[in-house]
Amino acid sequence: MVVSTSSWRSRAGACPRSWSRCGSRASQPIPPPTARGRTTVPVPSVVRGTPFHERTGPLCRAGNWRRWAGHLSASSYEPTHEHEYQAIRSACALIDVSPLYKYRLSGPGAAALANRVVTRDVDRQDVGQVYYTPWCDAAGKLRDDGTLHRLGASDFRLTSAEPTLKWLHENARGLDVTIEEETERVAALALQGPRSRELLERITDGNVAGLRYFRVMSARIAGVAAEVSRTGYTGDLGYEIWVGATDAIPLWDALAAAGEPFGLAPAGMLALDMARLEAGLLLVDVDFIPAHRAIIEGQKSSPYELGLGWTVSLEASNFVGRAALRAERARPPAWRFRGIALDWESLEAAYATVGLPPQLPGTTLRDSVPLYAGGRQVGYATSRGWSPTLKTYLGLAHLEAESAAAGTELEIEVTVEHRRRRARATVTKTPFFDPERKRATP
Repeated sequence: MVVSTSSWRSRAGACPRSWSRCGSRASQPIPPPTARGRTTVPVPSVVRGTPFHERTGPLCRAGNWRRWAGHLSASSYEPTHEHEYQAIRSACALIDVSPLYKYRLSGPGAAALANRVVTRDVDRQDVGQVYYTPWCDAAGKLRDDGTLHRLGASDFRLTSAEPTLKWLHENARGLDVTIEEETERVAALALQGPRSRELLERITDGNVAGLRYFRVMSARIAGVAAEVSRTGYTGDLGYEIWVGATDAIPLWDALAAAGEPFGLAPAGMLALDMARLEAGLLLVDVDFIPAHRAIIEGQKSSPYELGLGWTVSLEASNFVGRAALRAERARPPAWRFRGIALDWESLEAAYATVGLPPQLPGTTLRDSVPLYAGGRQVGYATSRGWSPTLKTYLGLAHLEAESAAAGTELEIEVTVEHRRRRARATVTKTPFFDPERKRATP
């Protein structure tokens, strides 16, 4: 038996350790590959480029990079991200999501392992179905969230924001299951936006139009073998494409070559962050702290406290944290996760005290800000920002249960010229942006 960070097999009794302008002259075309070869952008040794870096590197003219799980990830390709955001909402965009951690679970015990780890009922998951799911510690507090793709009766792919290999190993004791980390082996590209289906149909041999929401299929895209899932992190119509790392560049080039009529543009993390806020989607280390990295109990959250009760199947197998979550369901959670909408006139009045117009954030803000009701702090906002589509200043917030009902009037702390002020805000339901096209199948 060979044990490595990329593959491990546990048996019973053994447990080893021409690109679109996107409606603006400022948007960049993606140059096609030339006969002379590929342009290579040097990558610092402290981080790695993704399998798409030969294409994303030259396109990132802003030089605006960030580190994501040890990889270079473009924050924005242009000096500002507005055109990239508009591609997501009005055309289609390519987003490199390869740094996601990816794990393959296979073998007779694969379904049993998945049932031990995630809060969903894997026995009810069809082959070709994708689950969004959290997983918890023994106290029922969230460790992470991600997607579980059922590729076969005994074949799964789990994606996560945090390294999860050790956690999978620890819970695979006594099971006949192979666990492989395929983070570096599998490249992932999100194609998101209202015209994404049209583009994908143009170059895919499978029935992409018939692929339902949160389903996955095998297909060939311009001759490249791929798995296509009807998933994404934008709250819009979109797909995620999973290919071998060596096929990343041919996949990118095929999409780029076919994408101009559909307004295709590359989009970075700033545009993605704005879209996921509108969709009301959680971001690790911003909207919740993984339980295994929390310093105090107050930093931990359960699925019920994060609005994820719908993902908890207490009648399913005995997953980690089930007993704690069963006990919690018997009593209302003390905290709720909600959306908030800031009152424009109130914000305007706060800035008027110093003779300034309201200052709107150009990107999604990720700092914690107090929320008040009746003069008492009742929670805090996590993600917040201006929605260009909804023309509203939105936020996500943790609130005490008695102040979390939709329509509840709150106050949010704002800093105006170095002084703390308060503006009105209203509790709202999420998602803020939820178009029918996201789920619709022609």
